Amino acid sequence: MTSLATVLAASSSDPAGDVTWAGLAASLLLVAVAVGLSWWRGYGLERSILWACLRAIVQLLAVGVALTVIIDPDAPLWLSWAWVVFMVGFASVVVTRRAPEVPGLLPIALAATGAAAVVSLGVIFGFGIFPVEGRAIVPLAGMMIGNSMTATVVASRRVVGELGDKRDEVEARLALGQPWPVASRPYTRSAVRTALISQIETTKAVGLVFLPGAMTGLILAGVDPVDAVLVQAAIMFLILGSAATTVTVVSIGLTRKLFTPDHRLVRLTRRAG
Repeated sequence: MTSLATVLAASSSDPAGDVTWAGLAASLLLVAVAVGLSWWRGYGLERSILWACLRAIVQLLAVGVALTVIIDPDAPLWLSWAWVVFMVGFASVVVTRRAPEVPGLLPIALAATGAAAVVSLGVIFGFGIFPVEGRAIVPLAGMMIGNSMTATVVASRRVVGELGDKRDEVEARLALGQPWPVASRPYTRSAVRTALISQIETTKAVGLVFLPGAMTGLILAGVDPVDAVLVQAAIMFLILGSAATTVTVVSIGLTRKLFTPDHRLVRLTRRAG
């Protein structure tokens, strides 16, 4: 497999992937299309679309400036790992905000995202699939954490929803003498399947229905398509493994938290919507 450094070097030498400020301004016409359609059809999303685009460009520019320093070849490597730790913490807070009905989620989300980072990045860099350098560590960790975050939110909400909605069934199982891990297993299994099915379907449809972002970007930058496919495939496996890790840790940790030591389901005051 062509190394990521070689692929990136090839992409940086070809101007085909460059987007100028004028090009970026021209792309805003598509934002105008979205706003116009919303106004025409009365969706009421004009302000949200404009705010989302403004926020995105400001955030991306700020991160771009920061990454210019962090992934500089002369910058110490610990800066990149510190950025990964920051992303793990921030993603855990975002998960908590997106699933406010889930009690005590923050430490579980931290443990799940941290475990996924250790396992996934350990495999990716431990086996030499990608070089251990800032320009590989930061973007790969970002893709891993960002995609795992969505699956973690879905799993958290579904675990609480399943156990809350089917409380009578769970309590009947407990009354029959089943311990909480056994009584809750069918419902946590359903929640985990719901959280992972989207990523699995995405993995199955890649190449036939759509081209992923990393692969598209590399091809636009002039990289050989086969090299771009190898990089993209490794990234997709990274995302799938990290999503499975976070969802599993969250489902185990959250289910354990929702039962008392004497195997009773706690009263859930807020249920998943």
